[in-house]
Amino acid sequence: MKFRFPAPSVLKASPSPPPSVMSDSDDGDVPTLSAHTLAALQEFYADSRSRPTHCTTPEDQFTVGAVEEDWRLSQFWYSDETAAQLAEEVVREAGEGGRIACVSAPSVYQKLKQGVVDGSDRVSVVVLEYDRRFAAYGDDFIFYDYNEPLSLAASTAPQSFDVVLADPPYLSEECLSKVAKTIKYLSKGKVLLCTGAVMENLAKDLLDVRMCSFLPKHNKHLSNEFRCFVNYPSRLLSC
Repeated sequence: MKFRFPAPSVLKASPSPPPSVMSDSDDGDVPTLSAHTLAALQEFYADSRSRPTHCTTPEDQFTVGAVEEDWRLSQFWYSDETAAQLAEEVVREAGEGGRIACVSAPSVYQKLKQGVVDGSDRVSVVVLEYDRRFAAYGDDFIFYDYNEPLSLAASTAPQSFDVVLADPPYLSEECLSKVAKTIKYLSKGKVLLCTGAVMENLAKDLLDVRMCSFLPKHNKHLSNEFRCFVNYPSRLLSC
């Protein structure tokens, strides 16, 4: 069973680092790595984090799950059906020529880029992510660390997105409060928030959103009840 972690205020952690060189005081005859070998191993780890996995052809790169979930980053991808329904929602609300920001929600970004959602070719979309594997998506990728909610690329203008869809990585007051600052900076008005039901009151206070009837699902079951929230009249409220 997978959990959407209620976590303390922590940086979205990188994968565990490779073994370090042991000191002379370490007990036992445990093999050590030379400085050269350690540097090469660290380079390999960094390179493996910079590109999506399971992307054998250009057509595959936007498949939901093309980049594997990393539970250490609290990553849990939506089911294909949920990604499609959320993509349809943001396209409908963004309108012709609209701009969409997916904050820590790469599944929806990928679904929009597949070209299978009606109208997705008439909007533009970016993905804000801490995970640099998504840098493979070129100019659509904006590095994002929720601990620095307003530290964004200089090209990211305030109130420049018609719809902001956000999925904070942790179920904590601190995380949601910081992500809310990012949302307010980016959004012209419409917000679609996906997070745990336990965050309902805080989400209402921070973003004036209401819980939808629509129940999002993930590829892997989450222990926590997960819901969507919006601050505008939406079909998701009653579906």
